[in-house]
Amino acid sequence: MDLERLVAAARDAQASDLHLEAGLPPCIRVHGRLRSAGDPVPARELLAAARALVGEAAWPEFLARRSCDVARVLARVRCRVNVLCTARGVGLAIRLLGGPQATLERLNLHPDLARLVAPHHGLVIVSGPTGSGKSSTLAALLHEVNLREPLHVITLESPIEHAIPPRQCFVRQREVGRDTPSFAQGLYDALREDPDVLVVGELRDPETMRLTLLAAETGHLVLTTLHSSTTAEALQRIVNAFPPEVQAGICAQLADCLVGVVCQRLRFFPERGQQAPECEVLVASQPVRAMIRQGQFFKLPTALETGGAEGSWTYARWREWLERRPGPWGTLAGPPEAEAPAEPPARVAPPPRRVRVDRPGAPVPGEAPEGREGVLEIPSADEDLDDLLSQLTRKGD
Repeated sequence: MDLERLVAAARDAQASDLHLEAGLPPCIRVHGRLRSAGDPVPARELLAAARALVGEAAWPEFLARRSCDVARVLARVRCRVNVLCTARGVGLAIRLLGGPQATLERLNLHPDLARLVAPHHGLVIVSGPTGSGKSSTLAALLHEVNLREPLHVITLESPIEHAIPPRQCFVRQREVGRDTPSFAQGLYDALREDPDVLVVGELRDPETMRLTLLAAETGHLVLTTLHSSTTAEALQRIVNAFPPEVQAGICAQLADCLVGVVCQRLRFFPERGQQAPECEVLVASQPVRAMIRQGQFFKLPTALETGGAEGSWTYARWREWLERRPGPWGTLAGPPEAEAPAEPPARVAPPPRRVRVDRPGAPVPGEAPEGREGVLEIPSADEDLDDLLSQLTRKGD
């Protein structure tokens, strides 16, 4: 089994995911639909590939946990790989990430989203179901910050999915499990490392949520992701992660530091032949902050409908904008193929050379027109010498 070849084939098919299971054909997800591709994968070869991905040093930890997340570049495509144990043995779930730098334009996101990262402090949440492109949107928002002004950016991810080259900003990327034991510990450390912008890959537990709110309250711009299907559900999930006796305080913290929430889902557009995100965007206006402070999350859909002037978007309005969007859409396809080496130019026969053979009675140079007496045409420098001599002999006769 050639893992690089399988990833390259998945990339060429414009797949977002590649699933490998011992004894089963590879499966790829294209435009949200799974389909099989190829012959069954031998268990022994899949185990060897998994061990190479995890590495010998981390293999004992994988055997203890029975799962592992790594980020690797395969077939020149950056991939997030989840190595797992199943009833058939070891399996791989590979997410193919975009090759170029994620930007709002390439992701078909509205340029108004750049307003969410204009403040120098506060909390920006990108939410949505699994596989909806939250990490790419987060990278695109961070790209806007990176182009704006010199700031110190610290990211905490598990694993690092998008490499962020420094532009204006000084960027430190830390991977949970490799560079720090947990999101919580990484946040504790980051608050002592003079950050301006913090990126938290995912809000998973109450301690990480508490520290994220604290960082947003204490003068940092914090970008993070969360699993939810609506913006109201994202905020409610944060509050419900805490005990009931402290939820009122969490609502107050959230209302004070929130900048906005983006909830997205992917939709396939057949006429364009590609997927694009549909987004619901909740901007923290004064009425929205009041609803959050009082825990009235059921009123947020109304605020979305009436908050267009503040920059809020409903799914329906976003879909209309996408359908009216003119020109070619952006795409985060994988990196371009390496250019094939230029073929050597075809050998071109040199032009016929003119050789003047002087012999008695031959015309004086310049008097005989071309192709007449005293001029011998040689079509190519490679002509056989014997042929040349025979022609000279015939001319002499």
